[in-house]
Amino acid sequence: MKELFLWCARLRMNSRKLIFAGAMTTVAAALLHLWFLSHPLTVSSYNSSNGFMRPSQLSETLQEPRIYRIQHLPANSIISQNSSIEVMQSVPVEGRAGDSNGKRWKTDDKSKVIPTPPPPSPRSPTLSLQRYIWTLTPIEALLFAKKEIDHAPIITEDAELYAPLFRNISVFKRSYELMEMTLRVYIYSNGKRPIFHHPYLRGIYASEGWFMKLMRGNKHFVTEDPEKAHLFYLPYSVRQLQLALYVPNSHSMKPLTNFLRDYVNMIAAKYPFWNRTHGSDHFFVACHDWGPYTTVAHTELKENAIKALCNADLSEGIFVAGKDVSLPETTIKFPKKPQRHIGGGNRVSQRPILAFFAGYMHGRVRPILLKYWKDDEDMKIYRRLPHLVSKEMSYIQHMKSSRYCICPMGYEVNSPRIVEAIYYECVPVIIADNFVLPFSEVLDWSAFSVVILEKDIPKLKEILLAIPLRKYLEMQVNVKMVQKHFVWHPVPIKYDLFHMVLHSIWFNRLNQIQDPQSQ
Repeated sequence: MKELFLWCARLRMNSRKLIFAGAMTTVAAALLHLWFLSHPLTVSSYNSSNGFMRPSQLSETLQEPRIYRIQHLPANSIISQNSSIEVMQSVPVEGRAGDSNGKRWKTDDKSKVIPTPPPPSPRSPTLSLQRYIWTLTPIEALLFAKKEIDHAPIITEDAELYAPLFRNISVFKRSYELMEMTLRVYIYSNGKRPIFHHPYLRGIYASEGWFMKLMRGNKHFVTEDPEKAHLFYLPYSVRQLQLALYVPNSHSMKPLTNFLRDYVNMIAAKYPFWNRTHGSDHFFVACHDWGPYTTVAHTELKENAIKALCNADLSEGIFVAGKDVSLPETTIKFPKKPQRHIGGGNRVSQRPILAFFAGYMHGRVRPILLKYWKDDEDMKIYRRLPHLVSKEMSYIQHMKSSRYCICPMGYEVNSPRIVEAIYYECVPVIIADNFVLPFSEVLDWSAFSVVILEKDIPKLKEILLAIPLRKYLEMQVNVKMVQKHFVWHPVPIKYDLFHMVLHSIWFNRLNQIQDPQSQ
């Protein structure tokens, strides 16, 4: 080992000499490269059968450019983004270096013409249309949208909508598209909690709270500039109003009506927007039964503003069909999971009960229903679901096991059972004269429900049995398909309950405006 160490020491080179040697090698390599560039070798593009070049074949240089002759496509041919193979096949190449046998090759000279893709659907929103709408004033934009809806392109089916549910799917589709492109809503910041800006999200009056919550959190439709707004939202809750101001057992709503009268007068005095249209472009949303009655102290609030009400009763003279909106009454037990217990209805073969109802006996309709049908074997009609019965089959299980679910009015025309029936895929049977059904301006309720006059309650079973099985099966399928339009989502999705309510407000506002040029 000692001898090996001494031998390595004798062969040790000075580091400077090593660096100098490396530099000289690099310079020599660079000079050699420049010489080759100035004296190019020439070879032939023809190779002998054994692959070697003969001295006499040095006729072409390596630097001779290859010729690529590209056949141009016709002027009317369009290359799609997904047609790379077709494009490659339509461009023949010649003059390419040959294979080992020295043969040239070329592709087929017949180019393939790529067909022109169809133009985009005229219904699809375009950027140019969006930009045009943004240049319009709010009233001009509404008039433009109204004309567009009047000339909506005809469609018979849609990937996102089920046509049999709608009165006119073409009109609804176009109106919804224009709402998404156009509508801007201004929310008044005035008013103290809990009456204002504090949504009530639980129980049978939850619809007004869920709309308030989702409207306040929406960034697409809400604008902070009232000059750009097409609609103005009065963000109060009638349920919170009742809890805060109603004096128990007083049987007087004056504190509530006077409070709203003073609030609207304050809005009209502070801002120019109410007086500009006398409130016709303002709206509020109320699911409490008292919703329509709280407006009576202010004439313009009662007659001009758009009222989205669960209590959509024509006989009271407050709700106006075509201007006001019927709001679905939804019972929310779990605000963190509003979709809980939705769906999962039994198949038709597992629905042995012809019709089902259980509930309190208030109002004029329910006692008559109980009188005629409480002892019927095919229909289960109860005052309240008996304890022994509920132990064997719960209220929800009864709905899931029934073909028809009876939805009679209570004190007022509206009932949460309508939406419950839809959730459990049970065809609703609605008994409430003068009730304007939710979204009836766009939905065809005869496709997925049965409406019976109060005077026909004695013939209820006869009417239901007279419905052909094929018709019932169609309605039951339609009930499943309409579910999506009656569901609250913590984050709203297209065509859900939040958007359907907003669309009805938008749609009815368009119905109220008139084109000055047409007068």
